[in-house]
Amino acid sequence: MRSVPWWVLLSSACAPVLLVGGWTISAVLQGPGYDPASATISILAADGAHGYWVMTSALLGLGVCHVVTACGLRPAARAGRLALGGGGVTAMLLALFPAPSSGGSLDHGTVVAVGFCLLALWPVLAVRRGSGPLAQGGAAAPWGLRPGPSLVAAGLMWLGGAWFLLALFVHDTAGAAERVVTFEQSFWPLMVAVSCARGTGGEERPV
Repeated sequence: MRSVPWWVLLSSACAPVLLVGGWTISAVLQGPGYDPASATISILAADGAHGYWVMTSALLGLGVCHVVTACGLRPAARAGRLALGGGGVTAMLLALFPAPSSGGSLDHGTVVAVGFCLLALWPVLAVRRGSGPLAQGGAAAPWGLRPGPSLVAAGLMWLGGAWFLLALFVHDTAGAAERVVTFEQSFWPLMVAVSCARGTGGEERPV
């Protein structure tokens, strides 16, 4: 029997599709003057952007997907589910605190930073206690909730965040870095959900 309901698989699969689809369509609407390698995603959702409604809708949908996934991902530890849901809420808050068309925004930057930290921490916070190749009681723990894969996933996200900061202030590749790290963060919930759905054994309980 699956340890996660079907709608968790659906919500986690929709998250990266909405994100990538949103920035792709918005970039087309923005026109040839927009360089996705150097310009951030926030510009696409900024006030006055040609495709702001597409990117804003995508961020809202992404946030909803994360919240729904967190609600149904019961094999994960509670702290990890709360962090994932909190990351989803911050994605939705970006619609209330969009980036200005020019210059920076403390409110927008704060929401982005909080959201990144929550989504970069949730993989390790979601690890089940005593979950190695075999969890307590002899049942195999889903690989997405084991310490090894979770640490690797979180480490890649933090490395991506460091690359983004370096690209933002030193190199001119902030857009590429942001796309890599945000895709990582939107894709990992799907990997965890799939690993839980493929898991076998007895009834799963939240930790």
